[in-house]
Amino acid sequence: MTVDDGHEQAEGALLDEPTTADLRAKVTEAWREFAGALGALLPTLSPGAHVDLTLDPTASGTGAAIYSVSLRLLEGGVVEALAVGNAALPEGFRMDRSAVADLVALGWSPPGVLPGSGDSFGLRTEVSGANRLATIVTRTLRDVYGAPHPAFLVYLVHDEEDEPLDTAPLGTARHEPSIGHALDLADLDDDGVLTEALANAADEVVPLEERVRTVVATMSKTTVDQLQVDTDGDIGIRAGSAMVFVRVRDNPPLVDVFSPILTEVEPTEQLYVKLSELTNRMPIGRLYCAQDTVWASIPVFGRNFQATHLMLAVQVMTGLADELDDRLHGEFGGKRFFGEGDKPAGRTDGEHRTGMYL
Repeated sequence: MTVDDGHEQAEGALLDEPTTADLRAKVTEAWREFAGALGALLPTLSPGAHVDLTLDPTASGTGAAIYSVSLRLLEGGVVEALAVGNAALPEGFRMDRSAVADLVALGWSPPGVLPGSGDSFGLRTEVSGANRLATIVTRTLRDVYGAPHPAFLVYLVHDEEDEPLDTAPLGTARHEPSIGHALDLADLDDDGVLTEALANAADEVVPLEERVRTVVATMSKTTVDQLQVDTDGDIGIRAGSAMVFVRVRDNPPLVDVFSPILTEVEPTEQLYVKLSELTNRMPIGRLYCAQDTVWASIPVFGRNFQATHLMLAVQVMTGLADELDDRLHGEFGGKRFFGEGDKPAGRTDGEHRTGMYL
């Protein structure tokens, strides 16, 4: 196979790939996985243990507005949950009547009704109802507080003495100690970590998927086991107000680094012209619109895989996605994956939307 043949085959795989266009199903599955993991975790905890879930303010641009839910295991097999109320939110980020009504409809008691709840919405249930509670918490974080994807959540599980507990991951949500680990190659080789990762990635005997995960884990300063991998096998990376995915394909061997730049955008001739112009300026990769979503994609060849090529693609995509979503949103509207500085708004059509818009 010539280089040109390989490029055409890889490009064809990108053009014909239907799953990248089905973002809604992908996000829905991520939330389902998160709820399942939370429901499975609660019955395993001892009395006094806490699970704190927070919409990362560095991702949402909400600053001092901390949208969070805290769950605590009580004696007698009871779980108490507290969800932040307006009294703890700064002006401009408080929930409107519709959002408050949604919380009550989900089963939350208004602030002060549940003994000890203070200014928070409260809920108590038997630990046997952990799965139902996990569903309520998930819908609260997603539909009321506006988290677009579990990867925008951070969590901490700790015991009665506030000592962190080592537990199974909550889907693609990020464990709190990993917050702030940006993709930065500058200091990765201080202790030889980058050198070792590159050596492992160059080993052709190791499956491509394993080599890719090693590289991304090294860039994220985490372990392969702690990578945020969804049910499609895609590695999720939060990039400011955008979301970047890394997918490994088998035939042909290819690593696709892609991002949904805008959702719910109206396809117009002006949009297609703009995407074509921007694609022509890109040294590699492309921008395209599919099913009312603008995607960016950078392919990395899996045959004779080069770890440095993947590192460059991830770095370029994370920067590109976080910049382009703002630029294209200002010109063509639509929804950024997470609209920086936006606040939760009440849903009017009864349908869960993919981005920050409720």
